[in-house]
Amino acid sequence: MRMRPTLSWTPTEDLPPGTTDLGPITDALGTGGVLVLSGAGISTESGIPDYRGEGGSLSRHTPMTYQDFTAGAQARRRYWARSHLGWRTFGRARPNAGHRAVAAFGRHGLLSGMITQNVDGLHQAAGSDGVVELHGSLARVVCLSCGASSPRSDLARRLEAANPGFAPVPAAINPDGDADLTDEQVADFVVVPCAICGGILKPDVVFFGEAVPPERVEHCRALVREAASLLILGSSLTVMSGLRFVRQAAQAAKPVLIVNRDPTRGDRHALTRVALPLGAALTTVADRLGIPVDGRSADQAPTERGVD
Repeated sequence: MRMRPTLSWTPTEDLPPGTTDLGPITDALGTGGVLVLSGAGISTESGIPDYRGEGGSLSRHTPMTYQDFTAGAQARRRYWARSHLGWRTFGRARPNAGHRAVAAFGRHGLLSGMITQNVDGLHQAAGSDGVVELHGSLARVVCLSCGASSPRSDLARRLEAANPGFAPVPAAINPDGDADLTDEQVADFVVVPCAICGGILKPDVVFFGEAVPPERVEHCRALVREAASLLILGSSLTVMSGLRFVRQAAQAAKPVLIVNRDPTRGDRHALTRVALPLGAALTTVADRLGIPVDGRSADQAPTERGVD
């Protein structure tokens, strides 16, 4: 029997309540050497829903798993039909104040590194450099047979040509770029193969139930070792891919600070959890530090995400 990945978490202990005091966050950034780890919550203000917050997509949607995707053509047809439609909306999202504040902190030398669990490319579109995409990027596609990587925009054009007039109305768009469609809406969708070898194409993201590449994990562990503190932005830390770095920081006696409106699986390791909206909270911190949050990138098309 196939094991399903962990999608939810319920606290089994009394956790310290969230606060509105931004002092510890401001102090940590003012000192510098902060490693940022961001999750889906930082992109909600850009119109991309999160998984587990209020109204999160997991309440109505089970994400595609690696096991299901590789098991059969029907699952892949369903995924690519829904993802193709979702990409049109998802790919047009723009960075919000939270992304721009993080980019400003980086430009002013306050960050030692940047890790994101998101696959939306919004940190890079806001101007952040050296972002480690822990779970990959929807802007890239990889062939499971020959390993060739190609831009998502190329695949989008091929899928458009193979499915002229495909424009069903989705019930919602999810954090992974997946659109909620019925089986009837995707039944006739045509999936295209790898243009090089004819193999199966997969988005270059880590699906639920799939392991993060070991070399990427080790790179992130090295970033934790080098950091003075770890700042979590908009992540429930439900899955181990992010929680392991919180545990590593705590074991090394490095301060862990969290900005997330809801309790997280890492709260017991944290110095504080600030329960405020991310955009407003990070902009306030930037103001206290005298750092302007440059908004020019908010109007730039995220070309590195391959959106036409």
